[in-house]
Amino acid sequence: MPPATMKQWVIQDKEHDLDGLIYKDAEVPEVGENEVLVKLQAASLNYRDLIIPKGQYPFPINLPVVPGSDGAGEVVEVGSKVVEFKKGDQVATLFNQGHQYGEIDTHAATTGLGGAIDGTLREYAVYNEQGLVKAPRNLTALEASTLTCAALTSWNALYGLKPVKSGQVVLVQGTGGVSMFGLQFAKAAGATVIATTSSSEKADKLKQLGADHVINYKADHNWGDAVRKLTPEGAGVDHIIEVGGSGTLRQSFKCVKFEGVISVIGFIGGVDPKTQPTVLETLTHICTVRGVYVGSKAQMRDMVRAIEANDIHPVVDDKIFSLHQAREAYDYMWAQKHFGKLTIKIT
Repeated sequence: MPPATMKQWVIQDKEHDLDGLIYKDAEVPEVGENEVLVKLQAASLNYRDLIIPKGQYPFPINLPVVPGSDGAGEVVEVGSKVVEFKKGDQVATLFNQGHQYGEIDTHAATTGLGGAIDGTLREYAVYNEQGLVKAPRNLTALEASTLTCAALTSWNALYGLKPVKSGQVVLVQGTGGVSMFGLQFAKAAGATVIATTSSSEKADKLKQLGADHVINYKADHNWGDAVRKLTPEGAGVDHIIEVGGSGTLRQSFKCVKFEGVISVIGFIGGVDPKTQPTVLETLTHICTVRGVYVGSKAQMRDMVRAIEANDIHPVVDDKIFSLHQAREAYDYMWAQKHFGKLTIKIT
């Protein structure tokens, strides 16, 4: 039997920046007939988790809320009508709880964990069985906790619109979670991967992970031209995982192939209307620019099968935090000290 109380983090408001994060006691939630109680073993952080308490997140939030979309753990109790899971199953959370399959709609976009719905920075959580997937059998709980947002977003970018094919070229930017998963999924598909980074140390790590070419964007501000030169016959890149913002998007347009896809996922480099390319550049470069908002449960299941079949292991930062150190983890990630996914061990 689970205990009566547990520890959890709560975002009380968005007026006090990260000081709005409070660590407190709470009752362990009870299970409804279609719900599953999960003893959370691990969680991981995303850039989104940092900007929600700062009031910078553009999608619906419902405060106060338990932060964190990403989590993995063990099923300890199931409701009377649950059919997909049983006690003892290892599971991971689905980011948008209402996005089951197909295209995302307005309702599903308001069901994000850690923003609109209580998330994973706590010891126990109850979710509808539709909001969980079975974790890959080849991963630890810490590794599985990284899949919810970054991994599924990368999977959707590479497979959601025009599936990546063997022999194509994929560009990933930086060494954050989305880009690292993009590199791994692209290599598993037989694609050539070009990566950008800001340091020789990170470049070495990218090559160890399988990147075919690495470009230092600080040494070459017009790296888009350099990327194009690395593609067969200088035709350009088939898939670009775009995480930087206005400045990197301009370079992405320089190197995208005709009929290529630029998947816009983040803006960690900032948004500047003066340098931001206009929508007409999609015509100039004959390409598709697509905003990606994570993915569906059906896509997550496909991704889990691919992770098992290819024995893919997420890139996890060497530094692991405990649940009570979550605020320190936020600061560590905000300072961009991490490489790959930053994880929190809960139990």
